[in-house]
Amino acid sequence: MLKADKPVKEQIEDKERVGMVEHILENNEVVLIGKVVSDIKFSHKVYGEGFYTFELEVPRLSSSADILPVTISERILPSIGNVQGKVLEVLGQFRSYNQYEEGKNRLILTVFILEVKEVSEQELAKNKNYIYLNGYVCKEPIYRTTPFGREITDLLLAVNRSYHKSDYIPCITWGRNARFAQNLAVGDHIQVWGRIQSRIYQKKLETGDTATKIAYEISISKMETVDENGNSSSSTEVLEAE
Repeated sequence: MLKADKPVKEQIEDKERVGMVEHILENNEVVLIGKVVSDIKFSHKVYGEGFYTFELEVPRLSSSADILPVTISERILPSIGNVQGKVLEVLGQFRSYNQYEEGKNRLILTVFILEVKEVSEQELAKNKNYIYLNGYVCKEPIYRTTPFGREITDLLLAVNRSYHKSDYIPCITWGRNARFAQNLAVGDHIQVWGRIQSRIYQKKLETGDTATKIAYEISISKMETVDENGNSSSSTEVLEAE
């Protein structure tokens, strides 16, 4: 319904924008509330449009937090002004791209903002960190157990995006989900729900030295397989302690 207190053209443009965002989010949707904990930096330009990056600290239910990389367009940035130290609610996608470093291709992951607004500090208590992905298993699942006996399966999902692009998203499953996921095959169509997590690890270099790295992945809490008709054929859910 159109509103009398707003120009018709603006209302139509708003509806078109909402429809476009909903279409973009069909396969890949992220909702976060977090605090900006880094300076904003220029990243790159695409067809004359500039993009910037910063880090968002998203609290967990425990006392720890995930520090997540975020990318925002210069077209959206003016709506929130200087982001340093602000608490933001973000709607977007988890995207990937390859970056050539030291003779190797490296998978770069970032939360790509489609909509954003400033919220109060109290909103951090909601621990909002949600992601939904609809994609395809593109690498053989890796099942393993930790020294403490926890079962884990690592997955890599290919998630289709507009303009014939795909994002390649690493995921991790636990317990019963891990046992379920280890039997998936390359090409299987699945849907997953969970949260984005950051994980610090040590990597041994060719020189023998070690370097501290940060990995980003989806911690899956629920997953479903999808048949060729688009119907969910099975599901499993395990809520893991953080």
